[in-house]
Amino acid sequence: MAMSAYTVTGSLTHFRKGSLDLFSAKPEHYAFSNIFDVAQRSDFFERVAVTKNIEYVTEVIKIQHDSPWFIAAHDEFALIMDGDVTLTFFTVPPQTLPAPASQGAHLLEAPPSGACMGNVQARRGHLVLLPANTAYRLGSDQPAVALIQTLSGDLTQERWADICARG
Repeated sequence: MAMSAYTVTGSLTHFRKGSLDLFSAKPEHYAFSNIFDVAQRSDFFERVAVTKNIEYVTEVIKIQHDSPWFIAAHDEFALIMDGDVTLTFFTVPPQTLPAPASQGAHLLEAPPSGACMGNVQARRGHLVLLPANTAYRLGSDQPAVALIQTLSGDLTQERWADICARG
């Protein structure tokens, strides 16, 4: 028996925006966005929220070359959606740590002076823990896309009117 429907995973260079098929709901009650469309229209390393639940967000980030150094007072997670990404981790001295109650990622003012904890080579589908109070950066030779699960913070860009298509 032939399949009548199948899933196609997009990429930064090949995606369709998509649409909503509603059975009994009102289309004006729904909005959606495409992470690859958002990434394509964003600057490299800009963190644009594509989902939000109270203070929790999922940010899309477009990666090429090395990002600035980030740190958060809480764990974050990076889900690689397209490309090959190297994540590099460093310890930081206590005076460099973000305030314990702060939310979201922060930029470090200078490269971390602590010890290198290692690297993770990740590609589409890999989920990487970004540990609390650990400096990290993302790098890729070619354009890549990741989703960052985090708390909304100063670096989170919320552009709902620009990124959401209406049902």
